[in-house]
Amino acid sequence: MEDTLRIGTLVGGGDAVRVIPQIARHGFESYSLTFWQTTGKTDLADTAARVRELAEEHQFVISAIGVFGNPLTGTGDNADTLASWERLIDHAHLFGTDIVNGFTGRLTGLSIDESLPKFAEVFGELSKRAADKGVRIAFENCSMDGSWKTGDWNIAHNPTAWEKMFNAVPADNIGLEWEPCHQMVQLIDPIPQLRKWTDKIFHVHGKDATIAWDIVKEYGIHGPKDYVWHRTPGFGDTNWTDVISILRQAGYKGTIDIEGWHDPVYRDHLEMTGQVHALNYLKSCRGGSFVPNPV
Repeated sequence: MEDTLRIGTLVGGGDAVRVIPQIARHGFESYSLTFWQTTGKTDLADTAARVRELAEEHQFVISAIGVFGNPLTGTGDNADTLASWERLIDHAHLFGTDIVNGFTGRLTGLSIDESLPKFAEVFGELSKRAADKGVRIAFENCSMDGSWKTGDWNIAHNPTAWEKMFNAVPADNIGLEWEPCHQMVQLIDPIPQLRKWTDKIFHVHGKDATIAWDIVKEYGIHGPKDYVWHRTPGFGDTNWTDVISILRQAGYKGTIDIEGWHDPVYRDHLEMTGQVHALNYLKSCRGGSFVPNPV
């Protein structure tokens, strides 16, 4: 038996077959495959078959597949985002996952409240399509530099928005892809929020933040100095032992997948150094490797 809470990382969906064999030896137990705005020319069925072969060889699972764009506008570079959601929902079973993730989208430049009717229209249909295939939809809690009043990408970055979203589309198979970082950037304490929302958390990104409270107190959050940085787990402020304990207490059986490529220190030639540190750190926070009980 393996631990039911696996630790993995994010990999570009179109690049998974090339990248996973290079990093699997480090001990990643799961991979979340991501696409930016469109699945493009990727043959999903072929990619799924090749990834499943790698999964058998290296003993990992595909935790989620997702597309990150704006499915509510259907314009410009987001013209294929909604169709990509549909394709991923239809192909999820081939990857061995039941989670498709991404942004909700929003009506560009408008408020969250003004975007909700379009969200309800689009994801009301997508949630039904997903339910028919046994798939759950998970929204990342990233603001993408948006606010309540305006933005370009996502409305699922605030707990008040979550309440409105889940009231607008009251489906059991839509939930959150949560991480503490995106809440800490808003100066929200992630721990009490996590306790409240565990029943809607389908997937967890392993990404942390460091808040410079001295800068907040002296300059505020709209001054000339940065006051917060996205961090790889193990280098930020979050108590991941508490995060994992809360998830386990709630019966969470999913994965924590490290979202790299954001840390201002462990980046460039130190990127995988940071990610492997995060992998081992998160494994330690969950209690280490699984140890069977005596019989």
